[in-house]
Amino acid sequence: MTTIYFVRHAHSIYTPDELGRPLSAKGLKDAKHITELLREKDIDLVYSSPYKRAIQTVHGIAQHISKHIILEDNFKERRLSVDPVEDFQAAIERVWHDDSFSFPGGESNRDAQKRGCKALKNILAENERKNIVIGTHGNIMVLMMSYFDKTYGYQFWRTLEMPDIYKLVFKNFSLIDVQRIWK
Repeated sequence: MTTIYFVRHAHSIYTPDELGRPLSAKGLKDAKHITELLREKDIDLVYSSPYKRAIQTVHGIAQHISKHIILEDNFKERRLSVDPVEDFQAAIERVWHDDSFSFPGGESNRDAQKRGCKALKNILAENERKNIVIGTHGNIMVLMMSYFDKTYGYQFWRTLEMPDIYKLVFKNFSLIDVQRIWK
C-alpha cells in the first residue's frame, strides 16, 4: 500500500503573481503546524506544485526528512480563466457542474483532473509502499480525489480549509481509505 498526504497550501498573501505568491504570517505559522502533524508519519518523499505558497507549506517536512522537494508542474492549481472572472463562486460552480466546460483560456475539470491524475498515477507506480507528501491546491486536489471516488466533488471542495491535509491510502491504483488529518 502507498500513502499519499495531500496538503492544500496554507493562507497566502494575494498578489497577481500566481507562481510567486508567498504565504501570509498565518500561513507560515500553519505550515509549521503541518510539519508537526507529519513528522511522525515516516514520510519518504515530498512533491509539490511549483507555486511558492505550496512549496512553502511543505518545506518544513522536506527539511525534517532531509529531502529536496520534487516539483511537479501537474500539481499546480487549475487555471479557471485567462481573465479574472466576475463572480468566482458562480464560475467554480459552473465548471464543477459540467466537467467539460471551460472559460476562455481556462481548464475544464476533465482536463485538470487528467493532468493531475497523470502525475499522481506515475508517483503511485514508482513508489509502492511509501509515504508521500504532495503540496498542492484545493481544486486540483479534489479533482484528483474525485477521479478515484466520485463523492469528492464541489460540495466537498467547499468544506476545505486553508491549509488542509488528507491521507489517502492506495492499493495499486485503487483508493481504499481517506482520512482528514488537519486539526
